[in-house]
Amino acid sequence: MVRLVALLCAVGLVTSPAGAADPPAKKPNIVFILADDLGYGDLGCYGQEKIRTPKLDRMASEGMRFTQCYAGSTVCAPSRCSLMTGLTTGHCTIRGNATVALRPEDKTVAEILKDAGYATALVGKWGLGGPNSTGQPNKKGFDFFYGYLDQVHAHNYFPDFLWRNHEKVKLEGNVQSSVKGVAEKRALYAPDLFEKESLDFVEQHKDGPFFLYLATTIPHANNERKKAEGNGNEVPDLHGYGDRDWPEPEKSKAAMITHLDAQVGKILSKLRDLRIDENTIVFFTSDNGPHKEGGNDPRFFDSSGGLRGIKRDLYEGGIREPMIVRWPKQIQAGSVSDLPWAFWDFLPTCADLAGVQPPDGSDGISVVPTLLGKGDQKVHEYLYWEFHEGGSKQAGRVGDWKALRFGPHGPIELYDLRADVGEQQNVAGSHSDVVAKAEKFLDAARTPSDRWPLKAAAKPNR
Repeated sequence: MVRLVALLCAVGLVTSPAGAADPPAKKPNIVFILADDLGYGDLGCYGQEKIRTPKLDRMASEGMRFTQCYAGSTVCAPSRCSLMTGLTTGHCTIRGNATVALRPEDKTVAEILKDAGYATALVGKWGLGGPNSTGQPNKKGFDFFYGYLDQVHAHNYFPDFLWRNHEKVKLEGNVQSSVKGVAEKRALYAPDLFEKESLDFVEQHKDGPFFLYLATTIPHANNERKKAEGNGNEVPDLHGYGDRDWPEPEKSKAAMITHLDAQVGKILSKLRDLRIDENTIVFFTSDNGPHKEGGNDPRFFDSSGGLRGIKRDLYEGGIREPMIVRWPKQIQAGSVSDLPWAFWDFLPTCADLAGVQPPDGSDGISVVPTLLGKGDQKVHEYLYWEFHEGGSKQAGRVGDWKALRFGPHGPIELYDLRADVGEQQNVAGSHSDVVAKAEKFLDAARTPSDRWPLKAAAKPNR
């Protein structure tokens, strides 16, 4: 990373950053709510016109809405690895959707906060280490875990069991069919169980400080149910969308998002009822761009919000996410920030909030100065992603320049995000100097990995 920063400064693409903010005097409770496959344009406060999200829209009006926040990757496991470890996919252990566990030396947000005196809980989907592995949540700083360990198991919204710490807990009434991952009797909806466990944890630890990581599965599709029944968007109630003149998968997807919106509202209400919302900072975002795996078409709701690409793309629609942060009397209500930042910034932000130092080698920076309205916010020298399905793809952002490369020797695509946020005009041909710098940047932004080598990629998506 030091070599890359020196390179960028040398070529004049960046300048040295300013200093960081002082940490808050009192350790706040921290709640991080992560949606699954929710697009940049799926919320009303980001321009959605068909799906109702009143609670999240209110959260945005009471807090800060970011317009240039990025996921760690364009699929779930590496995105969550980046979130938890403060590293880009050029440096982190898990760079693709594979059964790989975090290592003992991979320091997580939860471990840092636990050491700082926080009670810690993960509720929902993990995907960073299975049972008895080094990446099991209770071994990575979480006092309490309830949910799915494996991301494929998490496709099923009516599973016959979930994990509670190290124990499998049977869910009575959910009966699985002969099709793996599909329930024939659906009694208990996993996201509703996650809501209850989250509210219980907040109640039990109201005296704080606590860290709750709620990683719901909404609106990810049940891929297996899609193959068997044609609609993989599982939800117990259509929330008033049933009479719309829409395809069934679109009704179900909209209902899932409105269901999630209501759950976020209940968590915010719980914080108010307990009179701890003024000492609790709440983050809401998604792990990557919108899917089409439930039988729905992301264009129907303009789920990418006018951006190019969806899940599995490194164009903006695959990685730019809604991000809302609320902290009454600390974050200015109704504020909007265009600060470019990413999942790997969450770890140093939490360390800053807790008044401790992040581990050496983090790729992230604290965004506390921006959240608190201070003027000494550090800025990123670069943002970097890589992805390894269908060959290797790389993307990097330096200032407003966005470069993409398909395969280690593929041609560079170059976009000026200030003028072309939809990435429609590849200007590589007229900026050979920037392209040459981008090639060096993409080579320097990663450490080699035997598991994740760079390979020739298929043609880029159009």
